[in-house]
Amino acid sequence: MDRIVIRNLRLRCIIGIYPEERTHRQDVVFTISLEADLREAGATDRMEDTVNYRTLKKKIVEEVEASSFNLIERLARHVADLCLEDERVRRVTVSLDKPGALRFADSVAVEITREQGGAE
Repeated sequence: MDRIVIRNLRLRCIIGIYPEERTHRQDVVFTISLEADLREAGATDRMEDTVNYRTLKKKIVEEVEASSFNLIERLARHVADLCLEDERVRRVTVSLDKPGALRFADSVAVEITREQGGAE
């Protein structure tokens, strides 16, 4: 499979389980790897033969910035599900960092991989 990678997409949302985390939006950083067969797009040079990462990014921004989850695991899964709505995306890996989540650490991160038709 070929990959399209969106690196370091910085967004803000309500995320966390503690009361102080539920009142202010926090920074989150995504790296999203979309696996798809890109051979046709490479041959035809036509947008309709590939995954439109600009459209997908807009959808992710809208959803994440309006979201309110307790766990970064759930937010990562939500973004993975959004990516898999495009049938050309066969597999997606979402890495989600929450900067400042732990004292003395740059961030806490979770990385998940999901695929089309995968059982949960």
